[in-house]
Amino acid sequence: MTRRTLPVAAALAATAALLLTACGGGADSSKDNDKITGADAGGTGSTSPSASASASADKNAPSFAFPSDIAVTVDREPTGDATKDAVLRDLAYAAQARLEAFTKGNGQTANLNRYFAGYARTYWIGRVAELKKQGLTLTGHYRYYDFKLTDIANGRTAAVRYCEDQSKGYGKVIKTQKVQVTKPSDKDFILNTLQVAKDSAGDWQVTRQSWKKGDGSCVQG
Repeated sequence: MTRRTLPVAAALAATAALLLTACGGGADSSKDNDKITGADAGGTGSTSPSASASASADKNAPSFAFPSDIAVTVDREPTGDATKDAVLRDLAYAAQARLEAFTKGNGQTANLNRYFAGYARTYWIGRVAELKKQGLTLTGHYRYYDFKLTDIANGRTAAVRYCEDQSKGYGKVIKTQKVQVTKPSDKDFILNTLQVAKDSAGDWQVTRQSWKKGDGSCVQG
């Protein structure tokens, strides 16, 4: 399975169909880029109960504005360690911030600027602009799960991972509202591997990303 790593300068100029995964980055073959993440049409735009409870408990939690045909599920269990929980909480926010940016067609939303920095922010600004230029947006149900912190250094940087289920996610033509339905496959399940760093405001920001489609640790029936 091809693995893509951010940053890759060529990816910023790519004009092929975009793969909008929660942990994207880099260029890849057109076959791998055919799928545009999203979810079932007719979603509620809501998050799972556990995600909503976590957000409500955080007075500094971001507010996300998803269209009515986007639904989001975040399955993230607390670890019991305050630092680890803060990192994984902000990682979940980052995944939603990226999705929100694509649905708005705006790569510089307040939430994306808050939870992405450096190469990762630059990359997604370019990706959002390219999707909008193609006249496409996203629709459906996104699910993020299996959040794990794999390493942390000096309380300021960390290595993390999570899975994304795109099996009910599709692109949508803005002008006609036609949903680009694709056949489900193992490639709809994506392992996202990221580097994050704590900023001066105390938020953990994604600085670098890579992904692997169809990874066995994420594929579900």
